[in-house]
Amino acid sequence: MDLKNVVETVESGEQDAILKVLQIYNQEKSQCFTFEDEEREERKKMAQLLIKFLERELQPSCQVTCLESIRILSRDKSCLDPFATREGLQTLARHAGIDYSEELIREVPDLDVILEALKCLCNIVFSSPRAQELTAEARLVVGLTERIKLYNEKNLPHEVKFFDLRLLFLLTALRVDIRQQLAQELRGISLMTDTLELTLGVKWLDPHEVATEGSPPLPLPRQETERAMEILKVLFNITFDSSKREVDEEDAALYRRLGALLRHCLMISADGEDRTEEFHSHTVNLLGNLPLMCLDVLLTPKVRPGSLEYMGVNMDAVSVLLDFLERRLDRGHKLKETLTPVLNLLTESARVHRQTRKFLKAKVLPPLRDVKNRPEVGNLLRNKLVRLMTHIDTDVKHCAAEFLFVLCKESVSRFVKYTGYGNAAGLLAARGLMAGGRAEGEYSEDEDTDTEEYKEAKPNINPVTGRVEEKLPNPMEGMTEEQKEYEAMKLVNMFDKLSRQQVIQPMGMTPGGNLTSLENAVHELAEERSSSDSDLGLD
Repeated sequence: MDLKNVVETVESGEQDAILKVLQIYNQEKSQCFTFEDEEREERKKMAQLLIKFLERELQPSCQVTCLESIRILSRDKSCLDPFATREGLQTLARHAGIDYSEELIREVPDLDVILEALKCLCNIVFSSPRAQELTAEARLVVGLTERIKLYNEKNLPHEVKFFDLRLLFLLTALRVDIRQQLAQELRGISLMTDTLELTLGVKWLDPHEVATEGSPPLPLPRQETERAMEILKVLFNITFDSSKREVDEEDAALYRRLGALLRHCLMISADGEDRTEEFHSHTVNLLGNLPLMCLDVLLTPKVRPGSLEYMGVNMDAVSVLLDFLERRLDRGHKLKETLTPVLNLLTESARVHRQTRKFLKAKVLPPLRDVKNRPEVGNLLRNKLVRLMTHIDTDVKHCAAEFLFVLCKESVSRFVKYTGYGNAAGLLAARGLMAGGRAEGEYSEDEDTDTEEYKEAKPNINPVTGRVEEKLPNPMEGMTEEQKEYEAMKLVNMFDKLSRQQVIQPMGMTPGGNLTSLENAVHELAEERSSSDSDLGLD
């Protein structure tokens, strides 16, 4: 249908005629996501007319059809201005049943109207910064949370709940002020935790353990999984800084309650392998936001028949996280986005919980037996992680190295033993530990256990490569002392030339174990010796 005819019909104001042409337009454009530039002005005019038309007293069927047209037009970013106004957003919010006022929340009884209006708001808020600003001023988040509070009492369909949560996710993702308002003023963490509990359909076995009916539990149905993932995304937005700040006793109890639900999310599957992976990914991302002191809920459930026990502790959740890590490693796609959250989570869990660290070390860094191959060669989890230590992405490289370093109790000698000095050099240089030693950290004093194979091969292991190297012939064998001196000076001159041409920069190590230019290293070493001599009273 010609767009000009649609605009003229809407302009006429006759409800029956408008309904008829809009139904045809919606049917023709239902799958349209790209728009012709030539008709841009007509689309803008149509958008203005539809918002005004929606303000009239209309039958629900006419409201739904009008909103469907608005949803189609809202896909075109060049036509958002008529919708991204205070009046336009208020009209849509009223039809969505989330128009906030100090006195009451107005509701539209027709659920199809609510659903279409929510879809329109999601499109407009996602694409229009002006709309994001106005929704914050209009406090639409208050109207949304008021309806979410009633989920337990009102029998709302899945689609309305889903788009409520999707809109809340968009608002908290795009506006810092809404994020803070939901977290603090509206007690959003508690509200969304309650909503997650309701969605999962769990019962509490202990203060920090939940379960569902059935053993093993049935996969979470598709609709519940979709809503749960939106809830997890909202919670991620409003807890983004939780792991970096101190929390009081009340907040800690709330985070532990949330952590128990997240542990349950890890232990169940969703409808299909890909959906389960996505569901677990959002769970891992949110677990990484919890204060470190609250991660103990991963270990608190009682050991039951079928549980994985280690040192008297239930390690089911940690084992699931380790399997999740290995799957992400094997997939090898977008490692920074997909791998670093679970690596960071396991690293911090191992740092604060001795049982977790020892369990992970037993799985990732078992006692060495193979010393003929480089640490990065092979298909064991250790080999895969060591390969990441020289990854091109700095964040991935750092996360992998930090994880293994913590499993080695931040001991340089142990770290080099499992990874090789060449792979370990990046982290050691960043930590100022090139000269060896141990980083600051609270760990037990138990010693590493060496296998007989390792003890036998240890004297012949090259610490740089981390393996037993074949003995190479001595290149200076048969040379006279003069020839050796000549070759040595030749090498010195080559290095000097490369240095002067700034191809390379000779480096040295400061007394503190940090890499620096050779000139600075010599200067700092001389200063330290001078200071030591002064302390001893030497002239």
